[in-house]
Amino acid sequence: MKYTSTGNKDTRSGFGAGLHELGRKNPNVVALCADLVGSLKMDDFIKENPDRFFQVGIAEANMIGLAAGLTIGGKIPFAGTFAAFATGRVYDQIRQSVAYSNKNVKICASHAGLTLGEDGATHQMLEDIGLMKMLPNMTVIVPCDYNQTKAATLAIAEHVGPVYLRFGRPAVPNFTPADQKFEIGKAQLLNEGIQVSIFATGHLVWKALEAADVLEQKGISAEVINIHTIKPLDEKAILHSVAKTGCAVSAEEHMMHGGLGDSIAQLLARKHPAPMEMVAVNDVFGESGTPNDLMVKYGLDTPNIVEAALKVLARK
Repeated sequence: MKYTSTGNKDTRSGFGAGLHELGRKNPNVVALCADLVGSLKMDDFIKENPDRFFQVGIAEANMIGLAAGLTIGGKIPFAGTFAAFATGRVYDQIRQSVAYSNKNVKICASHAGLTLGEDGATHQMLEDIGLMKMLPNMTVIVPCDYNQTKAATLAIAEHVGPVYLRFGRPAVPNFTPADQKFEIGKAQLLNEGIQVSIFATGHLVWKALEAADVLEQKGISAEVINIHTIKPLDEKAILHSVAKTGCAVSAEEHMMHGGLGDSIAQLLARKHPAPMEMVAVNDVFGESGTPNDLMVKYGLDTPNIVEAALKVLARK
């Protein structure tokens, strides 16, 4: 593996660091939160910019409405809460007041997926990517580590239009460059290969790199691409890779229906039919448990990506 982790850090802290930096750089950036300031690491921004922060309490629908209104005055609102509340609880407000109106709101969702852990199925949002990518005008971003989450937070402030930024609670390997420039809609080639393409997003990117190492030991050359932007999808990068390898695997901490794999499968069906396997949660809710145990139980781990690669190779 040519990428080396500099240690484990949570991606929500990457968001907090990016928001703090934006507070110093861009006076139009404002922040809103639904009673989860500590969980979303917004404290540093608030300390330096108390007049640019709005605590709405446990009133997420109101938060989205306020954020949409703030854009009319030229502000760039970053509205933060848990993914379960940032999407499912307020979908109507997002659809009507943000996406339909094409407002410059940044919806920042922490604690997504199974790795929320012990809080259980009610809070383990596994449908949010599907909900958000279906909305016209919405950009959907799922960075893979602390550094990339910070870079993505900075980048979306420059992007004009609605954005859904998804990140998580657990500490995960931090392996992308600290000085990276995040390009919305541009996939990131991490490992070149010629036999199978592995497209991963979020916490599964590091697992995909580990899987590529295991496959290399078996004499299999795997290409690993980080799809940090689910929408707009980098169709050119995906099609170029699959044209070379002839098969694909997707890996994500999300429901199989409506996620990254769904988007790639639609693309391949339209433009380059090829065998494909998906590593994702398959139509079930999660449960309470440690993040690592849940990822293993629900098949979102390195061995599962290796197994999917071997399976799809057999179908070529």
